[in-house]
Amino acid sequence: IIIGSQIPKFLGVFGGHSLWRALISPELWQWEGAVIGAVTMAVMVGAPYVTRVVPAAILGLLAGVLTYFALAYSVDETMLVVEGNKLIIGPLGGTASSMLEAITGRWREIGDLKLSQIGSLFGPAITLAVLLSIDTLKTAVVLDALTRSRHDSNRELVAQGLGNVASACVGGMPGAGQMGATMVNLASGGQTRASGIFEGVLSLIAFLVLGAFIAWIPVAALAGILIVVGFRMIDRHSFHLLASPWTVLDFVVIVVVVGVAVGYSLIAASGVGIALAMLLFIREQLGSTIIRSKLDGSQRFSKRVRLGQEMELLVKNGDQTAILELQGSLFFGTKDQLYSALEPELAKRTYILLDMRRVQSVDVTAVHLLSQIRDSLIERNAFLIFSNLARTLPNGRNIAELFDQMELTTMTEHVKVFPNIDDAVEWIEDEILGEHLKEALDLPPLEVYELDIFKNHKEDTLITLMECLERRSVPAGTKVFSLGDVADELYLIRKGAVRITLPVEGTADGHHTLTYGRGDFFGGIAFIAGTSRFNDGTAVDDTELFVLRREQFERLKEEHKRLAFQLLEAVAKVLALRLRYSDKELMAMQD
Repeated sequence: IIIGSQIPKFLGVFGGHSLWRALISPELWQWEGAVIGAVTMAVMVGAPYVTRVVPAAILGLLAGVLTYFALAYSVDETMLVVEGNKLIIGPLGGTASSMLEAITGRWREIGDLKLSQIGSLFGPAITLAVLLSIDTLKTAVVLDALTRSRHDSNRELVAQGLGNVASACVGGMPGAGQMGATMVNLASGGQTRASGIFEGVLSLIAFLVLGAFIAWIPVAALAGILIVVGFRMIDRHSFHLLASPWTVLDFVVIVVVVGVAVGYSLIAASGVGIALAMLLFIREQLGSTIIRSKLDGSQRFSKRVRLGQEMELLVKNGDQTAILELQGSLFFGTKDQLYSALEPELAKRTYILLDMRRVQSVDVTAVHLLSQIRDSLIERNAFLIFSNLARTLPNGRNIAELFDQMELTTMTEHVKVFPNIDDAVEWIEDEILGEHLKEALDLPPLEVYELDIFKNHKEDTLITLMECLERRSVPAGTKVFSLGDVADELYLIRKGAVRITLPVEGTADGHHTLTYGRGDFFGGIAFIAGTSRFNDGTAVDDTELFVLRREQFERLKEEHKRLAFQLLEAVAKVLALRLRYSDKELMAMQD
């Protein structure tokens, strides 16, 4: 953009001609300007190889001025005239008295300003503010890339607004963070915000004091400096976008935006760039999959540890459940993909679970589609289940609130919402087990011979084992053990359930890892390893336990070695079975 805007000036073409007009009209060219610009560019490029004491832009400008006067004295003496000379900047009219007159004149105009005039100025003021803001932010983005820094857009725009208000009060014109001046400042060694302040102050001094000298600076010399700066700003890595078919369109966007900016206007280029970026985003969303994983109930289990009979029942009835983890954006462009994934499940599944943890956005069309899926499931007395709804999306919208507003989750008992996927899966498992769980709630506490882990032991062995076990009652909500406790006890659940959690700083409940129920045991790994507890165990219901203490186990090893070995073997078998199911689940999730 910088290069394109400066080429007509480099060629000595004035009068507001466009780049294309200047290039195809050699009769408008002034060779003197091209020579001056070429010398300026050559010196600016070569100066760093000779010295870095003086900025290359200053040396290039000096070379351009000397070339101008050399041509004036040797070729065309009319170049020594200031008035009407388009090859140079010309008179600035900058004196202390003229500046004072401008300030006082502006204050008189402000005093005469009427309310009706303010209303008529409001529209142009807004338009100008938007244009200048775009110009400043564009420059700030480019500067960030060159200096590896990060600008504060709000601070830049507030400062620009205050500066323009102050400028208007003293007779100045509104301005923005111009790309050309900023790049020259950077190329000359300016690295901090202070350089911008010094540049402004020195420009004012030069305007007031050195106006007569500045008038002789060739326009082509300034154009040459900006062209060099423009070439140095080109990101050559952008051409790598042509190497892949996935990024060719990104390069096309760059070319189109630059072409519109050079041939028409920067504002039009900004609009075209935004429109093309939106189209590419929609194209990318349409091409990406929103189904991250799809499992049935026999491949994904809850953190509620089930015993053999219950686990077999869940595996047998796993085809009743479909668990889909969604990702990306659910909107009009991806709703067909979502329906295609769910349509085969609607006729054969009783429970369809949609995990929304990785969903980035949801629009109304997607909600309407989910409503249709809900209605189809209700006709079959099936359930639509959501997990991870209560969170805020990157766009600031809360999924749960949106679903409530659209009455997706509030109209029927056939739609369930859970805070996480494990709670949702546990609810489904409880529904599948149904009567089996209800019967377990009414049953009395188990005795030793009824525990799965000891079912094949002889009566005299169980009597000996009973002498080593302690009966313990734990009220609901009470901790059985805490993080850091000595692991000197093994727990067997006679009735109730115990929830195992890993404490997490900043949360009240911690991270739920597992839940053990009636007939199961817990605390086995730490007990066998002899380490301290690395989590918390809390009774979910009023719970009855058998507790094997370390000292009782040591006595058992001394007096009944075979029984102690059988006990450890039974514990190890159950732990291995748990690991087997966990490994199967991890493999399914990975696939």
